[in-house]
Amino acid sequence: MILIIDFGSQYNQLIARRVRECQVYCQIDPPTISLDDVRSLNPKGIILSGGPASIYEKNSPKVDPGIFNLGIPVLGICYGMQYMVHALGGTVEEAKNREYGFAELTITESSKIFSGVESITQCWMSHGDSILTLPQGFQIIGSTIGTPIAATEWPKKKLFGLQFHPEVEHTPMGREMISNFLFDVCQCERTWTMKSFAHDTIQHIRDTVGDKKAILGLSGGVDSSVTALLLHKAIGKHLTCIFVDNGLLRKNEREKLKKTLKQHLNINIRFVNAADRFLKALEGVIDPEKKRKIIGKVFMEVFEAEAATIPDADFLAQGTLYPDVIESQSTFGGPSSVIKSHHNVGGLPKNMKLKLIEPLRFLFKDEVRKLGAEIGLLDELIWRQPFPGPGLAIRIIGEVTRSRLTILRDADHVLLDEIRKSGYYRRLWQSFTVLLPLKSVGVMGDHRTYENVIAIRAVTSVDAMTADWARLPHDLLSRISNRIINEVKGVNRVVYDISSKPPSTIEWE
Repeated sequence: MILIIDFGSQYNQLIARRVRECQVYCQIDPPTISLDDVRSLNPKGIILSGGPASIYEKNSPKVDPGIFNLGIPVLGICYGMQYMVHALGGTVEEAKNREYGFAELTITESSKIFSGVESITQCWMSHGDSILTLPQGFQIIGSTIGTPIAATEWPKKKLFGLQFHPEVEHTPMGREMISNFLFDVCQCERTWTMKSFAHDTIQHIRDTVGDKKAILGLSGGVDSSVTALLLHKAIGKHLTCIFVDNGLLRKNEREKLKKTLKQHLNINIRFVNAADRFLKALEGVIDPEKKRKIIGKVFMEVFEAEAATIPDADFLAQGTLYPDVIESQSTFGGPSSVIKSHHNVGGLPKNMKLKLIEPLRFLFKDEVRKLGAEIGLLDELIWRQPFPGPGLAIRIIGEVTRSRLTILRDADHVLLDEIRKSGYYRRLWQSFTVLLPLKSVGVMGDHRTYENVIAIRAVTSVDAMTADWARLPHDLLSRISNRIINEVKGVNRVVYDISSKPPSTIEWE
């Protein structure tokens, strides 16, 4: 395995993805990890991530410099490189010319990490500090016009530093560099696959739960369905799935899921109707973070009440994914920016009695789908578009009411019907409607109307960390707009969201 030390870069998840694409397992830990813990993990290599801080800032993240004396190969990226150089006696200074964006890298010395890489290649820079002098033992192996020490190596100790980001798509040969570090330097083997992950995870769940019982909040989405099947294979009858109807679901969602899940998963499922309770708690609430917290709180109250009727229920399973964690908090205590609290990790009570099991916590959505196929989940469930835990509450901008939910459900039903008919459903990451907190003037049947506005959101993505708005055909958008205005009472205008992520998020709230 490879240990990734998280210094707070927004690109950290990409480092993990690149390592896993090479079928090598990796684990991400904070810079506070102790040397004893590093030794116990026994990694084949260590990658120090980038980060937004300067090493001279008072509270800049630092890892125990003893990691450089463990005999384990280390690759420092951007801030990780600067920290390594600084910790070993080199000097780092504020760059005279900050370098952000594309740069041309010239490889000046042969190195295992550059094996098979063109001598002049493009790379992606993002730094305000630069290395002025190297510690004894290091040599320069790559430069750019703006950064004379863009890559460095201490061959004897197998320490490498890259000032640029090899993990991003903008560094075309970056995958080769990471692969070279994994296989030529660290001597890793390609042993981490979805088959091995499934086997190891099922065994870990079995060992963790033992003869006790676990409950799972089952929504019918791919994340919770894969989690359910993993637990079912691990502990069988000791799993009870609870489907909570929070009143915030899509049209006919409960009935469809009840039929699909009961028929195909053969898992013990309880259906709880708590719609009135959720809607009562959301009365008058407009702030999206408050909505999420309230929904998370009520969800857990319902769960704990249901769990009380299940003897020996000690565990709560969730389909939390890696992007959920990244977007919900400063990553592992690092200094990355908080974007929003996620439904899976933002609303759990501190005094929750159940112990959490999150088998998908460090997987991306595309990996979860591969895992679902590996363990035999139906395509119908594997390829369901993501649906947020807070449901339609965060697709209604403003207060959530029964009448506004009806409008949004009906509009969303029309949209998904047309998207499926057009063959775009599996080509899109997500497609949904949003009810805006404003009305506009219209003319319907020679009468003036003053009704609601519906926004359509359709995006393409691989893992939801970035996304681009979908270039849907104009005639398809026209059909969707016409049907929504004609079939959904209370709507007289439809707009299309053409924002990408970043700077926008996929969901509006």
